[in-house]
Amino acid sequence: MQKFKTVHILFACLPFVLCLFTQTTKAQWYDPDKVNKQAAEHYARAYEAANAGQYNIAFEEIKASLAIDPKLVDAYLSRAGIYANLKQYNNSVADFDIALNMDSVYSSTFLLPYSISLAGCGRFTEALDAVNRFLANPSLNQQSIKAGHYRQSSYAFALDYAKQHPATDYVFAPLNLGDSINTRELEYFPSLTIEGSKMIFTRRVDQDEDFYESDLDNGNWTKAKPLSGKVNTNLNEGAQNISQDGQMLVFTGCNYPEGEGSCDLYYSIKNNSGWTEAQNMGRQINTEFWESSPSLSPDKKSLYFSSNRNGGYGGKDIWVSHRLTNGRWGTPENLGPTINTVGDEGCPFMHADNQTLYFNSNGHPGYGLTDLYLSRKTSDSTWGSPENLGYPVNTIDDEGSLIVAADGKTSYYASDRSDSKGGLDLYKFTLREDLRPIQTYWVRGKVYDKKTTLGLPSAVELTDLNTRSLITRIQTDEDGNYLVTLPVGKDYAFNVNRQGYLFYSDHFYMKQQGTDSAYTKDIALVPIEAGAAVILNNTFFNSKEFNLQPASTGELDKLVILLNQNPNMKILISGFTDNIGQDKDNLLLSNNRAKAVVSYLTNKGIAATRLSFKGWGAQKPIAENGTENGRAQNRRTELSVLSN
Repeated sequence: MQKFKTVHILFACLPFVLCLFTQTTKAQWYDPDKVNKQAAEHYARAYEAANAGQYNIAFEEIKASLAIDPKLVDAYLSRAGIYANLKQYNNSVADFDIALNMDSVYSSTFLLPYSISLAGCGRFTEALDAVNRFLANPSLNQQSIKAGHYRQSSYAFALDYAKQHPATDYVFAPLNLGDSINTRELEYFPSLTIEGSKMIFTRRVDQDEDFYESDLDNGNWTKAKPLSGKVNTNLNEGAQNISQDGQMLVFTGCNYPEGEGSCDLYYSIKNNSGWTEAQNMGRQINTEFWESSPSLSPDKKSLYFSSNRNGGYGGKDIWVSHRLTNGRWGTPENLGPTINTVGDEGCPFMHADNQTLYFNSNGHPGYGLTDLYLSRKTSDSTWGSPENLGYPVNTIDDEGSLIVAADGKTSYYASDRSDSKGGLDLYKFTLREDLRPIQTYWVRGKVYDKKTTLGLPSAVELTDLNTRSLITRIQTDEDGNYLVTLPVGKDYAFNVNRQGYLFYSDHFYMKQQGTDSAYTKDIALVPIEAGAAVILNNTFFNSKEFNLQPASTGELDKLVILLNQNPNMKILISGFTDNIGQDKDNLLLSNNRAKAVVSYLTNKGIAATRLSFKGWGAQKPIAENGTENGRAQNRRTELSVLSN
């Protein structure tokens, strides 16, 4: 009778424990039928309390039973099971060890849950040994054999992963975000704006999910409060992602009256009154099936999400929809068998670098249950093989969502660690170096009319300065506000265009960026009219030379387009130098540089009668020549409109 209760307490506390044997193991000294009667009564009450989830009472009753009979092996085994259910694996292993040392034959029935608790402590070598001993028993039924082989393969994976990733000085030390964020309720699904100063997360109170926000103020998070506006309702809103510019929230809404299925994807826009009422993302995105856990790309042109719709590779797959030129979302595409498996994939998170995708899966090799992975984009439509994030980020338990800040190393996730305020809390930790995305900076600001100062909706383009290939093209909002991310590792040409205005150009050298940098750049576009002028910031020459560098062609080709769009416009190209060197040499150099630009334009078919050039040497400086930065600004090429 007592052994029956031991097994069933372990059933209640360890969902993965099976009916282990087809017959009872014999030849042990411990006899559960000869337990002290009073100890057995305490133990029986512990059994009832454990089944009811009243673990504190169960612990007290087990303690009382052991005070009467210190050799009550079942009590240690059952307490080990309760500790495992509470994810207190060290305590669980300690009790299993006591039971195994007391009677290894009787306790061998529980070598499988013992191995699981060992693995929960990261002791995978010992866990593999324990499960191998478990599988060596010829009396196991098929269900137990299957469970043992599953754990055996996960422990082998863990040991192989450790060999492939030798120990370094990396320390995994999750930090609870504290009382301003975490409560006795459940907090999960963190999401951040690009600068990492605002966090939005889901909190569940009495089975109702709502969104909360907190701001980072001098290194501390402010007291979280519900999002203002109309996005929170008496229905369930969760699994959200805020756009990098903080203006759009995409999320999961379940059982909404207008929903296409049980859970659909919705969006809300931030305005002066807070967040707007939720809008269904439409039938192109949502189906009669399940859609959840959306993530926007930093340019808001791609939407990643999880769905169990038809056409996938398993249960839940990760899909992506790309925004069309008309602003609508295109038909979702499955990310393919490199990412998706016969199991479930979910919780996608696209980093600010727009190249590194984090997600969870129970279909790829791992530590057991659901692990976290990353995959790096190799082209617009292909992905690299998923990389397991490894122990101790991944454990034998289910891992949920993970996000990584723009710095590429600060990560946030939800966990029910021993120091949680209650259930799931939000934590941050430093990501291991080889698992990091590309560190990403950004430029944000407002495009406006130079004469009226009114905001201008405009196109913002970012291209690779060296290859001239387009990296991203975004549209500002109606007020001209924009945000563009700048992953480290490339040098960028930056252009802003709007019909009827001279284009604006700039560049950002990020190939070897080593310090934290973000840029705020408000851009005044100049209407096309006589006297209007702009600096061609992406027209380059080598020092003391007048041959155009190849990186100049991207900007000059835009100038060709501008001239073709305005066939009556005549322009003057002016060259300038700093004050280093002889005046006559500077004058000649600047004149030849201006002439080189005009020659490029005529070679592209622009009539020479529309083009003039002039070199000014060191005249008309726009900055002090006393610093290198000032001299660099003075070395420039300008475009002036003569007539239109």
